[in-house]
Amino acid sequence: MSSSGPTIAQTEVVNMVLPLVAITVTTFRLYCRVRQGRLWIDDLWATFAMAFILALLIVDWLYLQDYDKIPQGARVALYYMVCQFFYAVVWCSRISILLTVVRLTVPGTLRRVLTFTTMIFVLGWAVLFAQVWWTCESEPGWKTQPRPQCNLGRNVAIAQIITDVIGDSILILAPFRLIYKVRLTKAQKIRILTIFSTSAITTVVSLAHAYYVLSDGGLKEAVAAMVESSVSLIVANLSVVVAFLLSMSAEDDSSSPAPWKLSPIITFGSQPRRRRFNDPLATTMIGVETTTIKFADIPETSGLKSGNTDEISLNNLEGKQSGGELWGT
Repeated sequence: MSSSGPTIAQTEVVNMVLPLVAITVTTFRLYCRVRQGRLWIDDLWATFAMAFILALLIVDWLYLQDYDKIPQGARVALYYMVCQFFYAVVWCSRISILLTVVRLTVPGTLRRVLTFTTMIFVLGWAVLFAQVWWTCESEPGWKTQPRPQCNLGRNVAIAQIITDVIGDSILILAPFRLIYKVRLTKAQKIRILTIFSTSAITTVVSLAHAYYVLSDGGLKEAVAAMVESSVSLIVANLSVVVAFLLSMSAEDDSSSPAPWKLSPIITFGSQPRRRRFNDPLATTMIGVETTTIKFADIPETSGLKSGNTDEISLNNLEGKQSGGELWGT
């Protein structure tokens, strides 16, 4: 480790604080969904990511302890667990984001494509998972180091960059088709797309992590990995948490006696219906065939319709294969 790198104490602080922040945000996200009665598969994957980052926090803390406290074989096992729990957090978070987009999409071609893409995400995760094993086991000399750390090298760094860039690009571009034809003001569309585009933050952090993997960064690599995993999980929760907070703000504004304060609410999905679709994802929740997510927009003084609620339904209509019909009230 170079003299300019973080100390053990500094690394422990980062590895403790950031996961706790991510866990707190995820817990609040689950509270929002339970409160609204809208738990779905994307929340399940967010829960998986939260469980993995908690495990990563514990394992990483043990890995950084004094050498004499833990047997050598156990330290090697801890290193492998740190690597694999890192991948688990990042990819469970990405799958959660993608499934959030899936739940907003009407049954049809686009939804099937996005569902198939989740399988590709799982496959990419599996490849990276296996790559760590075959890379480290091919050169086992690192296992005798006081604090074992495999030199993952160029191939692992390149694989991480490719999968991270492709995965995050999909997460950024997928919602655009949903928003493109929705009858909203330009400012409203920008606000919604900005929430989903925060996946770009994960890409930037992942590039820094890949750099340290490539340069054998030691503790810098460990810190970068924890930052990437924590940011990934936080970003996965933003669309739900921000929407909930803005919705609460809109409700507060609507209770104000001031007649000029409008609180438009943008609703993705539809009201619950008894009709069932053949699409398996559309009937996942018991007794509920569709789900609704509300994005409460910040009140604006102009450019709004006379009503104080904009509702966009992305439900499937009769005779529509994909895309759905959008309407506003």
